[in-house]
Amino acid sequence: MMQTFKSTNVLRSSLTARPVSRVQRVSVVTQSAAGNWFPGSETPAHLSSSSLPGNFGFDPLNLGKDPEKLKWYAQAELQHARWAMLGVAGVLGAEATGHDWFTAGSQEYFADSKTLFAIQMFLMAWVEIRRLQDMRKPGSANQDPIFSNNKLPDGNEPGYPGGIFDPAGFAKGDVNTLKLKEIKNGRLAMVAFLGFIAQHSATGKGPLTNLADHLADPWSNLVITNGVSVPFATHDGITSFW
Repeated sequence: MMQTFKSTNVLRSSLTARPVSRVQRVSVVTQSAAGNWFPGSETPAHLSSSSLPGNFGFDPLNLGKDPEKLKWYAQAELQHARWAMLGVAGVLGAEATGHDWFTAGSQEYFADSKTLFAIQMFLMAWVEIRRLQDMRKPGSANQDPIFSNNKLPDGNEPGYPGGIFDPAGFAKGDVNTLKLKEIKNGRLAMVAFLGFIAQHSATGKGPLTNLADHLADPWSNLVITNGVSVPFATHDGITSFW
């Protein structure tokens, strides 16, 4: 009996001396970089600290590793975006007024097409050279060399001259938000203009006409039924082979 009592006390003391281990559950939450173009993707090192408008970490070919080239690419994208927005508006406006935008270059104008082309090349060269000077040395092209009364505000950024190029005074508001909206709309316009060209090549029609045809008969007027866009597509018993 005494032996049993001792054994019981030893067992109790050993249980009391041992710390009780507790199992803790740890939840690990992974989060992608905020605003990245692809969820979960890592932002390239050369873009992680960049304040460029519309920077979503997209550079799969690492074209912007060189800081100087990155500046050039940013300006090139901005200019292409602005021209694309003008182009999209021009395409829609031309078709809305009954003109074929695709053949607009072959129309008769107030002057010979070759003369207009030469004038355009001269004016564009002047503007682009001035823009290149401003990009290489910001502020160097602020003063108009011909009209001395025209001067851009000091401290402006390349690509965002302000002054007479901002008659509505938008730059007085939230400029960074406006820059982001501009580059987003510009990127969409570049894709849209490429779509306009593809549409006309496939159907011979403008975007508004194609939209009207699709709305009139959505199941018959699709990208797979124009006979060009999708190879081996069958429509009305006819198979297209490009």
